[in-house]
Amino acid sequence: MNRRLTSTSLAFALSAAVAFAAAPAAAVEKNKEKCYGVALAGKNDCAAGPGTTCSGTSKRDYQGNAWKYVSKGTCKKTSSPTSPTGYGQLSEFKEKKS
Repeated sequence: MNRRLTSTSLAFALSAAVAFAAAPAAAVEKNKEKCYGVALAGKNDCAAGPGTTCSGTSKRDYQGNAWKYVSKGTCKKTSSPTSPTGYGQLSEFKEKKS
């Protein structure tokens, strides 16, 4: 009986910990948006395109396929010298030549 109770308690505690760990990520995404072309080299949040794996792997400043989380509604107001519009984009873009 004790062993079963301990196993059940451990399983419950583990599942609760996983659920709480996922909650902050969901909260971040709710109030943030992915903004491409605004991250500095090695400062992207994730998925910086071919040749990169995740956060901190962008190779150069303002890379068009690297994104950073910014406050919702501010991406297209954030400066990006490589963007065709001069501002961050909500999707990947081909960088303009300087």
